[in-house]
Amino acid sequence: MPHPAPEYPLEGGCTCRHVRYRLLTPPLFVHCCHCRWCQRESGAAFALNAMIEADRVELLAGTPAMVHTPSESGLGQQIARCPHCQVAVWSHYAGAGPVMAFVRVGTLDVPDHLPPDIHIFTASKQPWVVLPPGIPAVAEYYEREGLWPAQSIARRQAVLPRIQAYRAAAGLDPA
Repeated sequence: MPHPAPEYPLEGGCTCRHVRYRLLTPPLFVHCCHCRWCQRESGAAFALNAMIEADRVELLAGTPAMVHTPSESGLGQQIARCPHCQVAVWSHYAGAGPVMAFVRVGTLDVPDHLPPDIHIFTASKQPWVVLPPGIPAVAEYYEREGLWPAQSIARRQAVLPRIQAYRAAAGLDPA
């Protein structure tokens, strides 16, 4: 049975409640990633991340420690972790840097509100994971234009200049 649409803002935080945050708006898209890298990092069969503009994540309490970790891209990621309980609350991947946050859905007070919009990297999913019907699933990654809602595409377009500026400053795009 589908859950009713959540009312925003949604709140979440780490296990010890030192770090608390609020999602001010719905995320752009929710990825359920089945890549082996996410399996290793999460210690589970997949990672469930809500992609949202970082300025739409309001920090309510605490200051997460930003921990640089390797990533399969070779560019690494910054994981925001509670400095006390070490729970990861969101990440900034190298592609968009600090402009976009990938919030760990399981850290929301009511994670049921954000089921996956897509299952990605299913070519490496655990064989015992059964994907639900009606949710897009792709072997690797996908073209967002074919799957994202129009309002999410428009929101991404609005922050694209900031993403491009970050990438240029970080030397990620050739001149």
